[in-house]
Amino acid sequence: MIYNFKDTTRVGIFIAALLISMGAPAMAIEEPSYRVLETQGDFELRKYSPYIVAETYVQGDFEAVGSEGFRRLADYIGGKNQKKESISMTAPVSQDPASEKIAMTAPVSQARENGRWRIAFMMPSAYTMDTLPIPDDERIALREEKEKTVAVIRYSGTWGKKRYEEHATKLIEWISKKDWKIIGAAIWARYNPPFVPWFMRRNEILIPVQSQ
Repeated sequence: MIYNFKDTTRVGIFIAALLISMGAPAMAIEEPSYRVLETQGDFELRKYSPYIVAETYVQGDFEAVGSEGFRRLADYIGGKNQKKESISMTAPVSQDPASEKIAMTAPVSQARENGRWRIAFMMPSAYTMDTLPIPDDERIALREEKEKTVAVIRYSGTWGKKRYEEHATKLIEWISKKDWKIIGAAIWARYNPPFVPWFMRRNEILIPVQSQ
């Protein structure tokens, strides 16, 4: 996931409280649906099904933007949203704004686009664009991710920029050897809160490709 690396303890406590308050055990967190097309060591070629994300853009450097983006999105799924819902066949019949908590999912992704960083949460599959509550924060947008094929490298360890760049280089080299065409920006995906020991963390880099 995406956090301020200089303040991992405070954010870790925040996420733990968020997960507990939402009744979402770590093992039950939903992930995007995909099919593995090819595997080679730490590398995979995956075909992702469409899904919806809540996304926000943040200006700044690699290791600083995640905290701000994560907080905005965490506030949204934690209840800072408005959903107008008609309730019928009851007495009285009413329609009013209501805050709704949305289940946590994994991973939280970070990708650079047009000089800014896009931080995104996948929305639970039970929702559609019509049923998701509208964010209170205008900097957050809801968007449908289309079906896509991505090359992936999976690794554990710390979240520094140097480690990210080392694995991104390995992934690009693998893509080159396969003679696939890169068709999108690299996405950094993190699946664990910061209180998970570094050697147990699941980190991934995903690059959209055209494999045929």
